[in-house]
Amino acid sequence: MKLTTNQILDQNQELRTKCLVYTRVMGYHRPVESFNIGKKGEHKQRTHFNEGKCN
Repeated sequence: MKLTTNQILDQNQELRTKCLVYTRVMGYHRPVESFNIGKKGEHKQRTHFNEGKCN
């Protein structure tokens, strides 16, 4: 029997720990969970990028 991702997560719930995501806002870092609903939506729409190395 193959377990789904949700079943695996449910079985291991007691082993999981909460992960806080921080983002930089106006020069300082804040946890995303403290944002209001509009700011959370704005955060989800952000485009992430990886800066390349200089030659």
